[in-house]
Amino acid sequence: MSESHIDPDARAHSERLQALIRSEIQSAGGAIPFWRFMELALYAPGLGYYSAGATKFGAAGDFITAPELGPLFAECVAEAVVPVLQQLGPQAHFVEVGGGSGRFAGDAITRMAQMDALPARYSILEPSADLRERQGEYLRQRLDASQFRRVHWLERPPQDEWHGVLFANEVIDALPTPRFAIVDGEVMEEHVALDGDGGFKRVDRPADALLSAAVRHVERQLPQPFAEGYRSELLPQLPYWIQAVIGGLRNGAMLFVDYGFARSEYYLPQRNDGTLRAFHRHTVSGNVFANPGLQDLTASVDFTALAEAGTGAGFEFSGYCSQAAFLIGNKLDERLAAHEAGLEDEAALYALRQQAKQLTLPAAMGEGFQAMGFARGVDFEHAFLAGDLSHRL
Repeated sequence: MSESHIDPDARAHSERLQALIRSEIQSAGGAIPFWRFMELALYAPGLGYYSAGATKFGAAGDFITAPELGPLFAECVAEAVVPVLQQLGPQAHFVEVGGGSGRFAGDAITRMAQMDALPARYSILEPSADLRERQGEYLRQRLDASQFRRVHWLERPPQDEWHGVLFANEVIDALPTPRFAIVDGEVMEEHVALDGDGGFKRVDRPADALLSAAVRHVERQLPQPFAEGYRSELLPQLPYWIQAVIGGLRNGAMLFVDYGFARSEYYLPQRNDGTLRAFHRHTVSGNVFANPGLQDLTASVDFTALAEAGTGAGFEFSGYCSQAAFLIGNKLDERLAAHEAGLEDEAALYALRQQAKQLTLPAAMGEGFQAMGFARGVDFEHAFLAGDLSHRL
């Protein structure tokens, strides 16, 4: 991100966040774990990337998520989860983790209503007050009054017992992640310290027992040990996050869509600096320390770890496939045809078909993004009948 392209207000905003991070580094004795730097850069109240007011999603933001492309993604998710909601009955609850712009909720609720399968409650678990406000404005205009009344916002997972579906699209990739390195055969944890000019630099410190054990657990499942100097990400807290985010979910399903790899592909020898990267204005950067608060930080998902965490939380594994296979297996062709039938304008038809291509082509989002599901007390395997990838796990 070129300094010359940052307006003065944004630069001042980033400098306030940088001052906060520097203060915490100094208070911590000169270094903080990378995951803490990432947490502050993304979520520091009023200053972090997801906590402040800049536009994040869509053409005017820093990246485009599948729901921002148009209605097809959300409608296919609705097709996948409606049978679960119907199995659970009229009191079923749908919880979306991280609501983005609100576009997914608008499209999903509209499709669920068309299928006569609206959940009793549609909750958006959204810690950002700014995003909650934007989502509310959008959905109030998008939905009719009876539909909007079902929408609720949560600052924390529902703790009371509930039955329904938990859905998270591009959420796990934004969880603050520890980084590890192999130095002299030992597991080290990447920290962030200050250089001589007050900037941020990477330093390694001995890993704690939790991270060290998690790295060795992964290493035992690989064809060969991590090489000297190998560096990557690992989320030992993922099982705890899953259990926290489902709250009191008793019977129902969990659906996660994100970009990532099965473990054996994630930790390939040649991927020796991990998957961490930054996004600003649709441009990928390797400089994760540049302008904190103004760029997204993200790491790919280890889907083997997600499978372990979901089943460890007491759910049955339902399936794992590419996003393309998931959408095609959940009536993408039918949804595309339904929208095409209502269009006569060639430009609109072209845009709709481009949306389907962006969602499914391997070079776009079709293969890099994957879907994984879990269930308890319901059947959810129907959603993963196309393109099963579970053998890779």
